[in-house]
Amino acid sequence: MKRTLLIVLAVVGVLLIIPAIIVSIWVAFQYNPIVTAQENVDGEWAKVETAYQRRFDLIPNLVETVKGYADFEKSTLTEVTEARAAAMGAMRAAGEDGEVGNFERANQNLGVAMGRFFGYTERYPDLKANQNFRDLQAQLEGTENRIAVARDRYNEVVRAYNTKIQRFPGNIAAAAFGFDKRDYFESSAGAEQAPSVNFGD
Repeated sequence: MKRTLLIVLAVVGVLLIIPAIIVSIWVAFQYNPIVTAQENVDGEWAKVETAYQRRFDLIPNLVETVKGYADFEKSTLTEVTEARAAAMGAMRAAGEDGEVGNFERANQNLGVAMGRFFGYTERYPDLKANQNFRDLQAQLEGTENRIAVARDRYNEVVRAYNTKIQRFPGNIAAAAFGFDKRDYFESSAGAEQAPSVNFGD
């Protein structure tokens, strides 16, 4: 009797253990690729941050270069400085929560401020001829290209990650372990419009 009971318990144990092992293997096959995809997103985000940080680091140098021109619009310099600070804060927040919408809006505001800034520099032939200013401008243009490439690559890995966590059977593992969708970089409304430059009276 005891032997029969032991056999029954062993069979029941095996019947319980085998599905648990199968489920564990299945989860591992779903979970690990999602983790890898998430790491790819985080890695590309770091490259986005690096590209934007380069832009943020160039802006104070441009501002310092034009400060020597006494009648340059001080409000324009202040606007650029404040917009830069807001965009940097929004970038940090986006890195923490994965939502890039506010970061996009802050960068659009920075773009408008920079548009006004460069619009005003047109009034100063000496400034436009300044080698340091021209070098910084060229570096900023190169940085914009790096930003565009970094954003495109980020969007590619976000698309792969989002697809993986939404398709069956990855969506089951994603829901079980709390993997959330990531935002894409998209142009904000009006971002395709060149910023208007107001030279005043």
